[in-house]
Amino acid sequence: MAAEKTLAIVLRVIEFSETSCVVTLYTREFGKITGLAKGARRKKSPFESALDVLALVRLVFLRKTPPAMDLLTEAKLERRFRAGAADLGRLYAAYYVIELLLVLTEGGESQPELYDLAEETICLLDDGGTNPSAILAAFELGLLQILGHQPMLTACVDCGRQVPEQATRFSFCSVSGGIVCTRCRSGKTGVLSLSREARDWMLGQLESEHAPAHRVLELSPRGRVEVRQVLNHFENSLVGYRLPVQEFLS
Repeated sequence: MAAEKTLAIVLRVIEFSETSCVVTLYTREFGKITGLAKGARRKKSPFESALDVLALVRLVFLRKTPPAMDLLTEAKLERRFRAGAADLGRLYAAYYVIELLLVLTEGGESQPELYDLAEETICLLDDGGTNPSAILAAFELGLLQILGHQPMLTACVDCGRQVPEQATRFSFCSVSGGIVCTRCRSGKTGVLSLSREARDWMLGQLESEHAPAHRVLELSPRGRVEVRQVLNHFENSLVGYRLPVQEFLS
């Protein structure tokens, strides 16, 4: 059986035995995979302490036929996430990137564009600079767009009527998946109010080629709060429960 090689982001590591662990990774060529890393917990192993959550690695593995797990044979560390030691906000934002990849992607579906976006986001969070909440929100919008869950922001998601150009606030319904007009809003629960600034920022990110990290647009603190609330509710509606890391996002 030929070995596969790929870049990967470590999403989750679970101890399996005294010397081995089960690792879930998001790879560039093969999407999300879960594999057994035999001997990974030994001091001397072909994984060289590379299998830490948020680490970017060069992975070698043997693909197995489901339901058997893949067999990880080697991992070389490309980059370790270090910003969390000094900034919990950046650490929680990076953890949320991991959580979304775990719950919103299917195993074995190759999406290099999503891998590139996730890697770029984690690196930008690690490097500092732009506000981490804006970096995270830009990633979320790019991920939703790539996965086909892009929220409707230019027209009513129910009836298709275009939103008024003069409107200063919009009603966003997480269950419906976007903005709803006054007529369609009646009877809906969980509707959030979204300012024009926040709506326009989200729309701008969606139009910037899946919101690459170097094109994160500026957003006011109030706008960031509104965008965070809308994205939290929308993503929770997609998975059917509240995602745990949201509790720690500012």
